[in-house]
Amino acid sequence: MSNIKSSQKHAIKSKKRRNHNFSRKSMLRTFMKKFSSLINTGDLVKIKNLFHKLQSLLDRFSRKGLIHKNKASRHKSRLFLKIKHLSGYTKK
Repeated sequence: MSNIKSSQKHAIKSKKRRNHNFSRKSMLRTFMKKFSSLINTGDLVKIKNLFHKLQSLLDRFSRKGLIHKNKASRHKSRLFLKIKHLSGYTKK
């Protein structure tokens, strides 16, 4: 570690931020896995509730810069397509 006091503080802050961000990304991956397992069960009510929570998380994390906004958009789009396919919705 550096000898300069301010850079030592910066290193500590960086480590805290990294751990916090890692925790948030882990939470996001856990929600994605829960969603995938719910898709396999086919319970539409639970799936839609989890989708709304997941959509909110993706938007929040993209606003904060934890993930890129295009990545959040891609995930939301793919998840919605899975719900759409599961519910049997067809375009008129």
